[in-house]
Amino acid sequence: MIRDLILKNRSYRRFYQEVDIKRETLRELVDLARLSGSARNAQPLKYILSYQPQRNSLIFPHLAWAGYLKGCSGPCEGERPSAYIIILGDTEIRRSFGCDHGVAAQSIMLGATEKGLGGCIIASIEKEGLRKALEIPPRYEILLVLALGQPKETVVIEAVGDSGDIKYWRDSKGVHHVPKRPLDDIIIG
Repeated sequence: MIRDLILKNRSYRRFYQEVDIKRETLRELVDLARLSGSARNAQPLKYILSYQPQRNSLIFPHLAWAGYLKGCSGPCEGERPSAYIIILGDTEIRRSFGCDHGVAAQSIMLGATEKGLGGCIIASIEKEGLRKALEIPPRYEILLVLALGQPKETVVIEAVGDSGDIKYWRDSKGVHHVPKRPLDDIIIG
């Protein structure tokens, strides 16, 4: 059921780094994005696949992790993603990419969840450093980085409290809590 996949598809930020993700698995996930909707069917997105530790180490320093968690500079060595998919926009096809990359990212993440993997969609990227590190040609706009791996943390959804605070947080046992607004509060008509 799609609801079950969506409930399992959380933003994971700690992984069993030693669990490999194969190139073929990443190709299968990108194929889901390829088959998803695209504005005007322009299909302007391109993808970089990374699944080798040396290449992954070039990507990691250019990402910002968990803005609400003070002092969190991302997962420590041994808990980092096993793979990444970088979503690029090909400016020779289109100059703007609308929500295509969001649709593609969600398709990939749901596919990863179905395979027992988890990940995090990252938009906070030091783009020029990443471009230089991976020698990404200027025609490609860096849109998102999807960090993937076998999750090493528990993420729970809970109701937003009386304070209305929507900031995610971790408890003393490392459980990641994600407050969600009630359905009746977000439907306005």
